[in-house]
Amino acid sequence: MIYLDNASTSWPKPPRVADAMADFVRNQAGSPSHAGHRMSESAERLVLDVRTMLARLINAADPNRMILCYSATDALNAGLKGTLAEGDHVICSSVDHNSVSRPLQAMCERDAITLTRLPVTRDGTVDPDAVRKAITSRTKLIALNHASNVTGVIQPSAEIGAIAREHDLLFFLDASQTAGLLDLDVEALRADMVAFPGHKSLLGPTGTGVLYAGERTEIRPWREGGTGADSIAPTQPSGLPVFLEAGTPNTVGFAGLRAALTNLDPAANLRNERNRCAQLVEALADGDSIRLAHDWSSESCVPVLSLVLTGFSPQEVGAILDESFGIAVRPGLHCAPYIHRTIGTFPDGTVRLSPGWSTTSEDIARCIEALLAIAKQPVC
Repeated sequence: MIYLDNASTSWPKPPRVADAMADFVRNQAGSPSHAGHRMSESAERLVLDVRTMLARLINAADPNRMILCYSATDALNAGLKGTLAEGDHVICSSVDHNSVSRPLQAMCERDAITLTRLPVTRDGTVDPDAVRKAITSRTKLIALNHASNVTGVIQPSAEIGAIAREHDLLFFLDASQTAGLLDLDVEALRADMVAFPGHKSLLGPTGTGVLYAGERTEIRPWREGGTGADSIAPTQPSGLPVFLEAGTPNTVGFAGLRAALTNLDPAANLRNERNRCAQLVEALADGDSIRLAHDWSSESCVPVLSLVLTGFSPQEVGAILDESFGIAVRPGLHCAPYIHRTIGTFPDGTVRLSPGWSTTSEDIARCIEALLAIAKQPVC
């Protein structure tokens, strides 16, 4: 299998990830708490290790502000629904994933908040001046996708974060496609909240996600219940991280994530994946029957590329690649319908190719051959 769906989830995982998860299940799968036995204490150290490593990854000063979640979707919902109150105004954009746009749209339709969804410019970015002009006296939060999961375009996050801080607004960054590839410095970006999964470019398992809750945030609990440490308090204990982390975490998953983070090399992975996308662009950009759905460059995009084949639906192309060539890609709208409307590929979507850390030039050469072979087939 040639796997080119890493924007959904990375595969293969480094062998150390499965090894660490198996070892945890066999030998140390206690519940992190103050239970007073060695397996529980080992699990507690695991959780602390993961927080510390994640804090270092994004230059967060306090590891206790790294809230362990079950996915980026979980983290985004926790941040949005735990922060916004009735009457607040939110600024987002057409580049957002449904994990941001759907919760906000639902709150808007309940008349709980008002919402401004900004378009992107011709180069696929959100205009910082448009953000500034959209701010009202009721604006509470600016939500931004760090990089599109459809076009790969990297947004001007630092500029927009500076605007948010200038107006004393919260800045929430969805780093689902960038954590583990790009430098993420919450201080430089002026990011008050950052959400990302453990299973994409961090190379960990599914069921792991993170919400960074900065010092300027006041987030209501997304879930409430046991903490393992304070069973007397009648409501959720107020200190972080337990205030936002009720219930037993996915310790097995975080054992795998800790192993993935131990030898992670974001710069090398980014370089390889961009080179593989550049190889695709060079081979396919001038074709008549295969069209790049957007401009892509290694300087301004993460390694995500969308294509359209004349006469074939994206779903047909995806099925042929899988069944006839053993190549895994992702067809459709990619949970981001607004950006597909912008680039003119709604409602069918595109064929998305996203190489990973282990993708080789030979893999891409075979994919190019397969795409060209499909394009030459007669259209019924």
